[in-house]
Amino acid sequence: MKTSTSKGRTAARWALLVLIFLIALGAGLFFRLAPELRRPPKISPAFQIASPMLLARLPTAARFDFPIGTENGGFAYNAQPFTQNRHLGDDLNGIGGENSDLGDPVFAVADGEVLFAEEAGPGWGNVIIVLHAYEENGARKFVQSYYGHVEAILVERKQRVHRGEQIATIGSAGGIYWAHLHFEMREFTTPFIGPGYREDTRGWIDPSAFIAAHRGAREDDVGRPALQVSPASTR
Repeated sequence: MKTSTSKGRTAARWALLVLIFLIALGAGLFFRLAPELRRPPKISPAFQIASPMLLARLPTAARFDFPIGTENGGFAYNAQPFTQNRHLGDDLNGIGGENSDLGDPVFAVADGEVLFAEEAGPGWGNVIIVLHAYEENGARKFVQSYYGHVEAILVERKQRVHRGEQIATIGSAGGIYWAHLHFEMREFTTPFIGPGYREDTRGWIDPSAFIAAHRGAREDDVGRPALQVSPASTR
């Protein structure tokens, strides 16, 4: 009888030790894995690489136009061109300068899909990024157009836009700068915001040179309405 009782106590002790071991193991795994378990289930849209489905469904852009003024770049000037002072884009202004172009229309440079359309943090204000597909030397390529410091955002993420369609108005990043459009062309397929100025320009494209080289047939109807001159520019 005593032997049976002793065996029962030994088995109970072993069971308790095993239980303590399992609890300790589970606690250790939990504390190690907790940071991973607390991560958001989805990556922020700002860092998502374009999916193969998105790349496949993008329309092929027939041509590219300038984003402000006329489709040929008239009624606008480039205040700070690409690479000047390590600038990664063009700072485009209406011909009146200062804030005369505040609120003037910003147009999509080609057919594409919006990757990003929201406030992008200090120094940037509102930003729109559109992804485009185009053909060059028989190959299908991708490029994004980047519209910074805009005042009003007239599109949303995942929206299909067309060349010459108004997508925003020229802004000043909440009054930080004189009104202008910070405009970039990039080889990226992810809506990376970026620095604005950088010595290494790999991945960035000269915006004016790219558009000038991809204007398409001159007789192609852009469908852009006549330029609406802002009241400020008439003073």
